[in-house]
Amino acid sequence: MKERRVILITGGCGFIGSNLVRIALASGYSVINLDKLTYAGNPCSLADVENNPGYTFIHGDICDAELLDEIFREHQPDGILHLAAESHVDRSIDGPEAFIQTNIVGTFRLLEAAKKYWKSLPEEKKNSFRFLHVSTDEVYGSLGHEGFFTEETPYAPNSPYSASKASSDHLVRSYYHTYGLPTVTTNCSNNYGPCQFPEKLIPLVLNRALKGESLPVYGDGMNIRDWLYVEDHCRALLTVLEKGRLGETYNIGGNSERTNIHIVRTLCGLLDEFSPREDGRKYEEQITFVPDRPGHDRRYAIDAGKIKKELGWQPLETFETGIRKTVSWYLENIRWTESILDGTYRCERLGLGGK
Repeated sequence: MKERRVILITGGCGFIGSNLVRIALASGYSVINLDKLTYAGNPCSLADVENNPGYTFIHGDICDAELLDEIFREHQPDGILHLAAESHVDRSIDGPEAFIQTNIVGTFRLLEAAKKYWKSLPEEKKNSFRFLHVSTDEVYGSLGHEGFFTEETPYAPNSPYSASKASSDHLVRSYYHTYGLPTVTTNCSNNYGPCQFPEKLIPLVLNRALKGESLPVYGDGMNIRDWLYVEDHCRALLTVLEKGRLGETYNIGGNSERTNIHIVRTLCGLLDEFSPREDGRKYEEQITFVPDRPGHDRRYAIDAGKIKKELGWQPLETFETGIRKTVSWYLENIRWTESILDGTYRCERLGLGGK
């Protein structure tokens, strides 16, 4: 029987992380999940695997160097998938310091601990060890009406969040070129799907729509993002972990460019179908346009040709199939959303920069 590979996933109680933990376990990995459990980390997202013998949860901070050393000594992971990050643009505008600490300092501490551990390994394990750093397409800045981000696109971050992620990307690259640490980086487009924190566009709209509240759309609603179903992203990450070339970057996209207003109207249409309003009116009537946020990039679009050509990955879901699955999941798991909303987060407007 083949021995299960042990992977350390940082931020495994977050949106992408929790989906990744579940898919990794189903794919035969043993998973160590290190999560600080900030506002976006929800252990409820992994309630169905908490008793899995291949799963271990550790409550801790990637900035804690002593804890990291202890985890490497005790669990001897074969690879790292580094997802722990502050990730919400609006929060980075209101409070950038947390983003600097977690996304830059935390990544540095993790790299240092991984380097020390990797150097101590016997040659065979040393050669198979991988450090996969999970980043975002926002590091590339904003696109015009045409063109796509490729792995060679120059970095031009426009928010404290994307600047902190760009910095962490550069740190990871430097550890490969300077120390030989076997790193790979991925930059993904906007994820959507089950277990997403309800301040993000899709779950925010669903939650507010069902409560009969206004559905705020920034600016003219014509900002464009490439949307990627989270389970497709997780499959891509495991593919890169196993087959990605060292020192390389792989862009992961969903081939699904949509304007924000299209997303909101699509959600309203699906709610009309799945959960119509009692008064017979359409959810779209709740849409309201609000002032744009500072530094709001106009368009992101990813060229995912490299990962398809080199590693054979492409998304299984179209936007139309993925969004139906997503709306169905939130309607069937309203208690999951409520378990978050009975805390301190109230879906308030963020990202006005103190204005």
